[in-house]
Parts: sequence; structure tokens; C-alpha cells
Amino acid sequence: MDINKLRWASRRGMLELDLVLNPFLDNVYSTLGADDQALFHKLLEEQDQDLFQWFMRKSEPEAPDLKRIVSIILNNTGLQD
Repeated sequence: MDINKLRWASRRGMLELDLVLNPFLDNVYSTLGADDQALFHKLLEEQDQDLFQWFMRKSEPEAPDLKRIVSIILNNTGLQD
């Protein structure tokens, strides 16, 4: 998926998600390996409500692969503990 399509897919219905996903895409995505980039694509298919819960640390994804990419995002966007 090219960067412009990813940028469009990263725009969500919640400002809070835009403030997490867009900086991650701009600053970190290109440094990821192909497997983690694919996980980011998969993450973008998830519902906004789930993404919000995960990024606010109210819950975690059940799937280990989604848990991995959420962790990478949290550790690279100023949302660390």
C-alpha cells in the first residue's frame, strides 16, 4: 500500500486516533520491517472504538500480532507508561 493510501486509511473518525496514527505513520512506519508494516495495515482494519481502548491502555488486543503493533505504536508516539 502506498503512503498516500496509508495516510488516508489512518484518518479516523476520532481526533484522538488521528493524533496517534498520523505521527506514527509520518515518523516511524518507514523504519519498520515488512512484517510490522503488514501488521500496521491489519490494525487499520480494526474498529475505532477498539483502537481507542488499546491506545488509551483500557484494554489490549486479543490477537498477539495486533498486540505487537499496538505496543510498537505506544512505544513510539509519546504514549509510554
